[in-house]
Amino acid sequence: MSLDTVVEDIRDEARARAEEVRADAEAQATEIIEDAEADAEAIRDERAEEVEATIEQEREQMLSSANLEAKQERLGARRDVLQEVRATVEDELTALDGDDREELTRALLDAASEEFDGDDVRVYGRADDEELLTDLAAEHGYEYAGERDCLGGVVVESEASRVRVNNTFDSVLEDVWEDELREISTRLFEDQ
Repeated sequence: MSLDTVVEDIRDEARARAEEVRADAEAQATEIIEDAEADAEAIRDERAEEVEATIEQEREQMLSSANLEAKQERLGARRDVLQEVRATVEDELTALDGDDREELTRALLDAASEEFDGDDVRVYGRADDEELLTDLAAEHGYEYAGERDCLGGVVVESEASRVRVNNTFDSVLEDVWEDELREISTRLFEDQ
């Protein structure tokens, strides 16, 4: 074998070895690229799920907040309507006159008088009702003692027995309002 043949064999072997190394390197590079692309896809999917979850959470929070705000506005509107109804009732009680006012005031004074026996009973009421209260108090043997800031009715008290009965239209309205608020609200807002 000649030296040229040996050199050529070594070169062929070197070329074959180089081709083998290059093929291995390309295979490793392809595998690394495929792994990197798979990792990138997994990361993209994970981030997309996180973003979707964040969007859903924020949407739920916004929806919940909007529902709460709407509920508060509805309750505020209901409260305003109830206040208007109460103000209307108070205005109508203040505007009562004649026989209706006398009948109601008499009934309230009669109910209050059950708490008293004896003299020195004083009756207080609305300034505009002074004449009516003076007459009604005299019928019971009581004294009209002055005005109270109220819609009507009577406040009756006695120093001797240290008793005070508040039978004003205001107190009766307050009691009825407290007892019937649910029913009033139901009737006003039954379709909502």
